[in-house]
Amino acid sequence: MRLHLLDGTYELFRAHFAPNRDAVPGADGLDIKATLGIMMSTLSLLREGVTHIGASFDTVTESFRNEMFPAYKSSAGMEPSLLRQFPFAEDALEALGVVVWRNIEFEADDAIATAAIRWVEDVDQVVIATPDKDLCQLVIGDRIVTYNRREQKILDEDAVVEKFGVRPESIPDYLALVGDTADGVPGLPGWGAKSAATVLYRYPRLELIPADAGDWEVAVRSADKLAATLRDQQEEVFLYRELTTLRLDVPITETLDDLEWKGVPQDTFEAFCRRLGVDPDEIRVHRWREV
Repeated sequence: MRLHLLDGTYELFRAHFAPNRDAVPGADGLDIKATLGIMMSTLSLLREGVTHIGASFDTVTESFRNEMFPAYKSSAGMEPSLLRQFPFAEDALEALGVVVWRNIEFEADDAIATAAIRWVEDVDQVVIATPDKDLCQLVIGDRIVTYNRREQKILDEDAVVEKFGVRPESIPDYLALVGDTADGVPGLPGWGAKSAATVLYRYPRLELIPADAGDWEVAVRSADKLAATLRDQQEEVFLYRELTTLRLDVPITETLDDLEWKGVPQDTFEAFCRRLGVDPDEIRVHRWREV
């Protein structure tokens, strides 16, 4: 049995910016393209034989990390037509019979991380449907993998090492050094993907990196300068690592059995479609939940 964990926030963005889809006016005349897109995309995934699934959303884009670092990602600059669809998208997946985690204090990735680690021993494989690199820190062998649905690419532990040059457990340290523009984490000046990967593959955690570049057992260009930056910005880099480390203590109340998909609840689905202003028959449901 596989457990699929859907990065709902990414899926909503992907549907909104899909190049071959025109705007779709809903009941209030505003664009609901992204909401319809995520419904269609999730049904497509379920047609592939998914049995257990949960979806996680950034209900509120800001989280506890914004209190730690004000420059962390926020909803500032997000298109209003996209921002307003978050609650619709959450309701849409629930109308399909999918368990949805709405995150306010935490982020969507934290709930996914909590679920993945909680149930990895109870399933054959956990598949995290996302291309986001920060979730690669959760990968364990081929027991927990990430799945880029758009590119049809799966990253197991070997693939993470091949792509980033570091093991999954070093991904937060890697992002702390090189930065993560998607989340507003700046990284350290001079540290790039190659230098960070070379050093962290030998010294997997920041605190294991020798302070003096002369003690490094790997060859890195401008090592003395990089080591000096690391020494001078210790407080910043450890903060960045804390920002990029996913939490495993999100209060998820569901059991694994609750995540079994039993089909689309027809009455709930049709009521949601009416509220959205779309014809339920236009959304191809392949399996209704038995009453």
